[in-house]
Amino acid sequence: MTGPFAIPVRDLVHRPGEMREHSFEVPVPEKWGEGLVSVAAGEQVAVEVRLESVHEGILVSGDVDTEYSGVCGRCLTDIAQGLQVEFQELFAYPGEDEADFEVQDDHVDLETLVREAVVLSLPFQPVCQPDCPGLDPATGERLTENAGAELSQPADPRWAALQDFTPDVPRSRGDDPTEES
Repeated sequence: MTGPFAIPVRDLVHRPGEMREHSFEVPVPEKWGEGLVSVAAGEQVAVEVRLESVHEGILVSGDVDTEYSGVCGRCLTDIAQGLQVEFQELFAYPGEDEADFEVQDDHVDLETLVREAVVLSLPFQPVCQPDCPGLDPATGERLTENAGAELSQPADPRWAALQDFTPDVPRSRGDDPTEES
C-alpha cells in the first residue's frame, strides 16, 4: 500500500504504549466537496498526526490545514477561506472486530479519514462576511455594492401607508395637522 496519505506503522504494531508523530503536506488528488464550496484538486493539505499503539490497533489523532473556495450563499461573490479540522480514529488490527478503518500491510492510509473530516467541516451555507446582505430581490444587484442608495418607493405598495407613521420620512406640506397654513 503506497500513496501520499499512507504511513508505515511496522514499529508500532502490537506495541501498546508506543507513540510517533508525523507532519506532511500533500496536494488534494481530486476535488473534495460538492456544495457551494469545495477544496480544489491540487490544493495543499497540511496534516499533523499522532499515531499511538493501543491493544485494539493504532489510534490516529491529528489536525488538517487547507483552504476551500467557492461562492457566497447570499451574494454569489467568490470566496476562499482557510479551514482547520481535527480528527481521531482507531485503525483496528485486521481479523479482529469489523471496523471502518484497519491497519493494512503495516500501514495506515489516512486519505479517506482526512477527506471525510474536511468535507464534513465545509460550511453548508458559506458567506463572504457574517452580515452579508445578499442580493436585491428586485434588481438582482449585490446589496453591498449599492448600500448607500435608498429606495424611492416602498418595496411593496401595500405597505406605503405605513410611511406616514415613520418620523424620519419627509412629508409634503399640508399633511401635518399641527402645521399652520
